[in-house]
Amino acid sequence: MRIDIITVLPELLRSPFEASILKRAIEKGLVEVHFHNLRDYTDHSYNQVDDYQFGGGAGMVMMIEPIDRCISHLKSERSYDEVIYMTPDGATLNQKMANTLSLLENIIILCGHYKGVDQRVRDAYITKEISVGDYVLSGGELGAAILCDTIIRLIPGVLNNETSALTDSFQDGLLAPPVYTRPSEYKGMKVPEVLLSGNFPKIEEWREEQALERTKKVRPDLLK
Repeated sequence: MRIDIITVLPELLRSPFEASILKRAIEKGLVEVHFHNLRDYTDHSYNQVDDYQFGGGAGMVMMIEPIDRCISHLKSERSYDEVIYMTPDGATLNQKMANTLSLLENIIILCGHYKGVDQRVRDAYITKEISVGDYVLSGGELGAAILCDTIIRLIPGVLNNETSALTDSFQDGLLAPPVYTRPSEYKGMKVPEVLLSGNFPKIEEWREEQALERTKKVRPDLLK
C-alpha cells in the first residue's frame, strides 16, 4: 500500500511514522507513506495556500489551485483508489471503514486547515470524506495519523500476531472482552478461573458473553 498525505505541516505528521508498529510496517516494505507540503505547489507570495472567503466571514479558506496541482501531479504518476479529505463533517471513521481501506493499493489523504478547503476541491477531486469524531481539530494532520494507524495495522504482516486485529473491539460489532496476564492473583484480585482452566471452548464462550455484556453496559448503541 502507498499513502500520500497532502499537508501544510508535514513536520507535525512525521513522528507517528518513526516509531512502533507504523515504523516497522514501513521498514518491512508493507506500506509507503509520503508527505507532500502543499506550499511547494503555490506561486503566491510567502507560499500562501489560503485566502479570505468570498461573501465575507471569519476564517481563511484553502485555495483550490495548489491542491489541484498537487493531486494532479500525484495522479500523473499512478492511479489512486481513493482521495480522502479529513474533515469534521465527513463520515465518522469506524472499524468497518478501516477494514475496507486496508485492502486498497494507493490512497491520497488531504489534510484540511483553517476554515476548510474551497468547496470545488471537494466537488471535483475528493472521493471520500472522513472525520475522526464530532469535534474540531486545528488541522487534519492528527486525524490523518489516526486514519493511517487504523489502516496500516490491518495489513497482513504488520502485526506480529495477525489474528490479533481480528479480535479487536468493533470487528464483530462488539467491544472486546476483558484481558488478563500474570500474576494470576495480585493484592487479592484474581483472574477469572475459566481463563486458567485450559478449556478453550469454555474460554471462548466466556469471552463472547463478556464482550456482549460489556457492549450492553458501555456502548449499547452498537447493538441497535
